[in-house]
Amino acid sequence: MKIVGLSGSKVGSKTRTAMDYTMKAIADNYPDIEITLLDLADYDIQFSDGRNYLEYEGDTGLVTKTLMEADAIIIGTPVFQASIPATLKNIFDLLPQNAFRDKVVSIIVTAGSSKHYLIAEQQLKPILAYMKAQIVQTYVFIEEKDFQRKEIIDDDVLFRIERLVEDTIVLTETYTEIRAKKEAQYDF
Repeated sequence: MKIVGLSGSKVGSKTRTAMDYTMKAIADNYPDIEITLLDLADYDIQFSDGRNYLEYEGDTGLVTKTLMEADAIIIGTPVFQASIPATLKNIFDLLPQNAFRDKVVSIIVTAGSSKHYLIAEQQLKPILAYMKAQIVQTYVFIEEKDFQRKEIIDDDVLFRIERLVEDTIVLTETYTEIRAKKEAQYDF
């Protein structure tokens, strides 16, 4: 199983911090799973111009191909101006409409206050559903007060991250089994 963590912003540290905790939870509890963390701050991503994702080269091609090869994706996003960052939206625009078909996608949101807790529901989940993702329904919402010196200080947040990791893996295994049984029904 391949799980890709996507830290969806070029600025700030909180989303990356949350994604580091998430990747560590996978590595510690599921050592057989192949994990990759893509932090958009580390890549020079082109703006989408409508080409097929396979036609992009460099960092853009690497990021899109890595996402397309994943079995599951954990998206970390901050909330800026009551919305997801343009860098994350651009990643969605670079991918085909059915990019997340047969993939499980889960969400971690970092925000300055609790006022933005519905951004995942109203903006991110509709995009993921349109792209055919199997969405882990519960997501982790982390506020400014849960961080201190680039560390998560709230044990409940850490517990929710571990639960999100578990839910993501169980759902991925379940969908993989269902697809295998479905495909076994065909005689070719």
